Amino acid sequence: MANVGGIDRLLRAIVGLALIAFGVVYGNYWWILGLVILGTAVFRFCGLYKLLGVSTCPMPKS
Repeated sequence: MANVGGIDRLLRAIVGLALIAFGVVYGNYWWILGLVILGTAVFRFCGLYKLLGVSTCPMPKS
């Protein structure tokens, strides 16, 4: 049921960690968005992708 592929997953992890760091350093709430984005990378699932019918995962070999 994963719909987040390799490069997409890596970019989400980097952006998520950067937003968490930014939120902590500057004392604002950007860390919440960073946590959500990091969560999509960890669990390889994006709800918005599901709604739009998008997947960046490679097709399974049959």
